[in-house]
Amino acid sequence: MKQWITDAINNPKRIAIPILTHPGIEMTGKTVLNAVTDGKIHAEAIKALNDRYPSAATTVIMDLTVESEAFGCVINFSEDEVPAVSHRLVSSFEEVQQLSVPSLSAGRVPQYILANQLTAAAITGKPVLGGCIGPYSLAGRLFDMTEIMMAIYTEPDTINLLLKKCTQFLTEYCRALKVAGVNGMIIAEPAAGLLSDDDCLQYSSLYVKQMIDALQDDHFSVILHNCGNTGQCTQAMLYTGARGYHFGNAMNMTDALETCPSDVLVMGNLDPVGIFKMSTPEQMKQAAMNLLEKTAGYRNFVLSSGCDVPPDTPLENVQAFYDALAEFNNSK
Repeated sequence: MKQWITDAINNPKRIAIPILTHPGIEMTGKTVLNAVTDGKIHAEAIKALNDRYPSAATTVIMDLTVESEAFGCVINFSEDEVPAVSHRLVSSFEEVQQLSVPSLSAGRVPQYILANQLTAAAITGKPVLGGCIGPYSLAGRLFDMTEIMMAIYTEPDTINLLLKKCTQFLTEYCRALKVAGVNGMIIAEPAAGLLSDDDCLQYSSLYVKQMIDALQDDHFSVILHNCGNTGQCTQAMLYTGARGYHFGNAMNMTDALETCPSDVLVMGNLDPVGIFKMSTPEQMKQAAMNLLEKTAGYRNFVLSSGCDVPPDTPLENVQAFYDALAEFNNSK
């Protein structure tokens, strides 16, 4: 993976890695509920996308409830919407103390490990990237996002203890996905984008770095996703030592590229709802082309969505995204 990233940066052609899985579910005639509860259906959806579109790497579903469910959160499911955490699990230092770090057999974790294993076995010509939630975002789901924003100032010992438990579980989960055969991880830490650089460093990046130090090597790379960052915590993200950084559509990509080192991938950031889902194919293609032109001077830029592309995104728009990439590369 380390060499693959170097080769991608040295390639004069741009590559694209959108966080794109839901269209694959629809292509196979299944529902979101099917895919997030059955590892085989999940893997079939990813393979269907891989067979149809030329993404430079394959990504699995970005379901940020799997880890919360493993800890014991109640999850709300529906047929065609992404799952959601119902309510907070812990609210005090004593409850966090008593909180057990779950095993890898908890909840839907085994189905997600299976999905990654099947995908890695089926798709061998390009990297397969697993996915997990980041420690601060997971802690926010367990403690409540509004509450944790206050508690980092009023109860820092409580939150740091919770973050340690979250990091322990996430590291073991990612290690299992690595053993399953994936080539890297996208760690999704959207809640950290609500923090200042100092707070992002203390309550997110320090813990993400522990994960990366335990997992990343020449054959396995981590990409850190933070779709909430508008530039105020990019330096904290860089502290983690990830080999790639994925930004949401609120970020100015040229600012991100100016801030990030030239030897890491910098990925983003077309609006997954406003552009991918809601625009026309012509608008989609133009938006992708505009971003490619704007970032043309940066060899480490990877064209992507700003976050997970939602259900019911038109396949014509996905095709227009790749058409823009091909047209841009052919013009250079």
